[in-house]
Amino acid sequence: MIKRFFVFSGLFMGLALFTNCKQEPKDDTPWVSLFDGKTLSGWTQIGGKANYTVRDNSIVGSTVHDTPNSFMATNKMYDDFILELDYKVDPSMNSGIQIRSNSYPHYMNGRTHGYQIEIDPSERAWSAGIYDEARRGWLHTMTENKPAQEAFKQNDWNHYRIEAIGDTIKTWINDVPAAYLIDDKTSKGFIALQVHSIGADQKEGTEIIWKNIKILTDSVSKYARKSPLTPIITSNALGVDEAKNGWKMLWDGKTTDGWRGAKLDEFPSFGWEIKDGVLTVLSSGGEESAAGGDIVTKELYGDFELKVDFMITEGANSGIKYYVNTDLNKGEGSSIGLEYQILDDARHPDAKLGRKEGIRTVASLYDLIQADPNKPMNPPGEWNTAYIKSVDNHVEHWLNGMKVLEYERNSDAYLKLVSESKYAKWPNFGAAEKGHILLQEHGDRVSFKNIKIKPITKD
Repeated sequence: MIKRFFVFSGLFMGLALFTNCKQEPKDDTPWVSLFDGKTLSGWTQIGGKANYTVRDNSIVGSTVHDTPNSFMATNKMYDDFILELDYKVDPSMNSGIQIRSNSYPHYMNGRTHGYQIEIDPSERAWSAGIYDEARRGWLHTMTENKPAQEAFKQNDWNHYRIEAIGDTIKTWINDVPAAYLIDDKTSKGFIALQVHSIGADQKEGTEIIWKNIKILTDSVSKYARKSPLTPIITSNALGVDEAKNGWKMLWDGKTTDGWRGAKLDEFPSFGWEIKDGVLTVLSSGGEESAAGGDIVTKELYGDFELKVDFMITEGANSGIKYYVNTDLNKGEGSSIGLEYQILDDARHPDAKLGRKEGIRTVASLYDLIQADPNKPMNPPGEWNTAYIKSVDNHVEHWLNGMKVLEYERNSDAYLKLVSESKYAKWPNFGAAEKGHILLQEHGDRVSFKNIKIKPITKD
């Protein structure tokens, strides 16, 4: 009887083991390790001077005083990928995982910028939210996702899954869906482990530890997970920090609200197209304002900051004008105002025209001041970002994060340049206290989106 019991017991245990084996299929995902567990081979530190070491098959980052944010970055660049890793963070720290990030000499002297998957052990609990480091600030907070906030484990290991495929970024914290973002600002860059800077009153040597860092770059769509979250879409919308800091949408991405023809009471009935969140001036043969004509804001602006994403086609010419007075030049041609030039420098003849070669190139103050020749311009078919700031007559032009020129409006030097330019015939050119913002129709196909303005009021 006892022998029979052991036989049946053994059979039962064997069956149970077989059943358990069937419930745990082998993971055949073609993961690649980003960390060999022994050295920092394949990684390079960028930015600050925080300490990074290897201990117990983990990368350990520790804080130091008097240094900016530090980043241990992959030498390799990644576009579409799925990344998984584990981390444990000191409760007093703030950190993050940079993805699709870059460091360029022209951008804030090489400062790391790009998407950051937040690590936040504070009471705010925004871990796995998405922050745009050194650019737009918060894109996806955790305020509306309590399950994800509660998933973080204090003083313990946490697991992140990060999917970056096309314009979509999704995150999970300890298998709980956290963030779902649709944003096309950057498609490729390095991955980096951040050690945040600390204040003088914070303890030096606090640690964050990462391990089991693995990435998938092959057949990523096959292995992607669905997220039950509603995506946050940033196209033609303000980010959390932008809204908090006084930015406003100048174009809603859908309608002609807030805009009219520069020489019309309403928006042009032809020559412009609104499609898929993009505002495009259609090609009509390269004649200035010969089709639908320029468009201007209905409102006037004095001091301001302006951001516009633009994309040119080969050989295209256009511009962004400010302090525009539509009562000037009622005849042929464009309305009169200061112009941030938009041009294909390599193919359009205007790049070599003017009283001095270069003063009509992209991002220049058209026909007056040349933009830095080393400016970072993306080629036709890719998006660029123009930024114009005008405060107390001090004006700056920026292109893709680099300041390319600055000048003092109405100064003696400025007035001398105007007197030598094609604008000399217009009294008080560019001197208005307020004016319209204008997008130029120059007969070439050029597209615009994410048009945002921050009006600056004087106390």
